[in-house]
Amino acid sequence: MRIWGGTALLAAALAVGGCSVEEPEPVPAPPLPTSTVALPQAFDPELAPALATLTLVPADATTLTVTDFDQVRLQLGEPLLTSASPPAARAAFWRRAEARAPLLSTGRLRPVDARLLRDYGFTQDDVAWEAGFSGPSGQGWVARLRDGLDLTGVRRAVGDGVGPLAGAELDEETRLVSVGAAPDAASSWAQDDELGDLVAGAAAGATYVERACVPPETALGADAATAGAAATTEAELDDLETWSVSFGGSLATVRLGPSRDDVFDRLRVAEALPSTGPALARGFTQGVADPVGGRIGFVMADPAVAARLTLQRRLPFAACAP
Repeated sequence: MRIWGGTALLAAALAVGGCSVEEPEPVPAPPLPTSTVALPQAFDPELAPALATLTLVPADATTLTVTDFDQVRLQLGEPLLTSASPPAARAAFWRRAEARAPLLSTGRLRPVDARLLRDYGFTQDDVAWEAGFSGPSGQGWVARLRDGLDLTGVRRAVGDGVGPLAGAELDEETRLVSVGAAPDAASSWAQDDELGDLVAGAAAGATYVERACVPPETALGADAATAGAAATTEAELDDLETWSVSFGGSLATVRLGPSRDDVFDRLRVAEALPSTGPALARGFTQGVADPVGGRIGFVMADPAVAARLTLQRRLPFAACAP
């Protein structure tokens, strides 16, 4: 058994790739309960964005993306960047962020930044984090504005329906701007006990959650359908109902739920694909699996590519069982 941990990362990754490496003795891990994270029942700004967002996502939503712009600014050395920063510094930040960070959103307000700054005194650079969700009821989004921002201009911009703010609601107490958010926690994702462990963990620049497996033609690539079908059949994958990917500074963590005996098989699916399949290795490398925790860890070869592959759902490890 390969274990989850920094000291075993290289050995486990090489073993998955088929190299002759002696594996360390397994370290027993305690069984995990169904959920170890207490789910919020009201929005709490002190929680990590992905966990705090659960109270805002409608119960029937099927996908969620969260981008923590404060964390991205910190990782890129611009923790104090706001709309008051010099224009050249703001432009340079976004160039670096789009090239180097695992952005699941490039900022909903950015297309109207110039007007917002000129007429209302704020921009996307005043957004602490942003979430988007979709499902049978449609699409929606939530953005939390940074502490200290004067909300007078935001209130006027929402009232004027500027760009994506058309139809939005502003909650000045929580500093949230939203479209289509759940009216209360009782009708949100906060009622799904399985989601707590999928979004908890270390600080993440972005988090993706989906409540369904990915069809093989999407996860494996249409051009790799035949080889992909064979790979998933031979792998004997278990059903997958909910999963997540969280992006740290250089590591990505896939969470499939506790006690997953198929994590090694899911990790190996991409290896059986021809070169026409999704180039997972361009974004995710050195995979290591943890069946007890139901996790797969990767080093991100290119965080921006890893984020794009996730948004496109070109992820062999999330493929539906045959």
